Amino acid sequence: MSQMPQPTALTKCPICEWPLASDDRFCGACGHDLSAVSAPPEDHPTLTMNGTAGDPPDEAASVGWPVASEPSADTPPPVVRPTDIPGTDSGGGELSGPGRGVRFDRPSEPDEYPLAAPQPPDPRTGDLATPPAGTKLCVACRAGQVDRDGYCENCGHAQPRERDHMEQELTAVAAVSDRGLRHHRNEDAFAVSSTALPDGSPAVVAIVCDGVSSATRPDDASLAAARAANETLLESLPRGTHPQQAMHDAIVAASNAVNALAGEPETAQEHAPHQNAPACTIVGSVVTPTLLVVGWVGDSRAYWVPVDRGAPSARLTEDDSWAAQMVAAGLMNEAEAYADERAHAITGWLGADAYELEPHTASFKPDRPGVVVVCTDGLWNYAEAAEEMAEAVPLDAAQRPLHCAQVLVGRALDGGGHDNVTVAVLPFPAPPQGAGSA
Repeated sequence: MSQMPQPTALTKCPICEWPLASDDRFCGACGHDLSAVSAPPEDHPTLTMNGTAGDPPDEAASVGWPVASEPSADTPPPVVRPTDIPGTDSGGGELSGPGRGVRFDRPSEPDEYPLAAPQPPDPRTGDLATPPAGTKLCVACRAGQVDRDGYCENCGHAQPRERDHMEQELTAVAAVSDRGLRHHRNEDAFAVSSTALPDGSPAVVAIVCDGVSSATRPDDASLAAARAANETLLESLPRGTHPQQAMHDAIVAASNAVNALAGEPETAQEHAPHQNAPACTIVGSVVTPTLLVVGWVGDSRAYWVPVDRGAPSARLTEDDSWAAQMVAAGLMNEAEAYADERAHAITGWLGADAYELEPHTASFKPDRPGVVVVCTDGLWNYAEAAEEMAEAVPLDAAQRPLHCAQVLVGRALDGGGHDNVTVAVLPFPAPPQGAGSA
């Protein structure tokens, strides 16, 4: 026998709040079984929604708060501390130990904390033993020695490559070469030297080479050419060979040295068939007490800048370039030719794949003192005209050739340093042997 459902006393469906009649057993809107609804729990709110006071709270469950005494002018009010109020845990039981409401029994903290163990000394700042004489020191810490791989044994700093920046000064000639600000390596090279002619008069030599970046191993090509040309001049000038002929022979020797770099093993060509022959340009100068000789192949240049700036300066070389050919053929003026994107395409260079070797040489007999500026296009791109170069050369260049070269390299770097830059400065006339520069 089943129990009959009892009518509900609800006035609204507890699910959807649909109005109900007293004899409804199911909600007419959602179908909820009204007989299964349990009686609502008793509720004793502190304040009812209609504004009337609710049932008073159970005194047994209330907290025994201390009753504040009436303030008195003579007696200060009592101080109630948190420990005076009994606390209970989450289960309703009393807390154990003193300070049952708030704990003040934490262990006291020391006035000072011990310092961490000292770190090992920084190797970059530690006192190191003085390295043996001739040992290369780190450019970063100035103390550690540089290993064979080019790293400092003290601070680990990678050292700049030797050819990134080079300077050399002799009695009457100086040269500076710098990688520039855009290239990842320096593909320029130079050689400076001095010797004596058969009559005992001095001869000063400067050779500057610029590696062709589109060729393979351009840095090796420029270095080989500079060394070969310099060695040839030092051999031929003391024998009495005319300086202009000696310069021609030096360029030929430089060309042969660059051509030899192309003779790689067949295995190297098999693994890198895209490689082409190493190549570079060359410009050089020989200065004696009475004669000035220049020689070149490519677009590296030589300039004449007199000490008396009232006299005209001059460019002593003509470029082997597309722009120079257009001007020489009368097809363009100089401004139009050098504004063309093909202007700096060279038509002459040293290398096994050069069309034909045509060394250019010229000799001059200046009637006044001055300096010869021998440079790559990394400089003259920022001072192309002879007048611009003369303005960039310091007034005391003849007495301080190294300072002059440094100033000119700095001008190129300040202008953007888009290419490697190399400059050699030779005072004219060549000073007597043994004379020092001021």
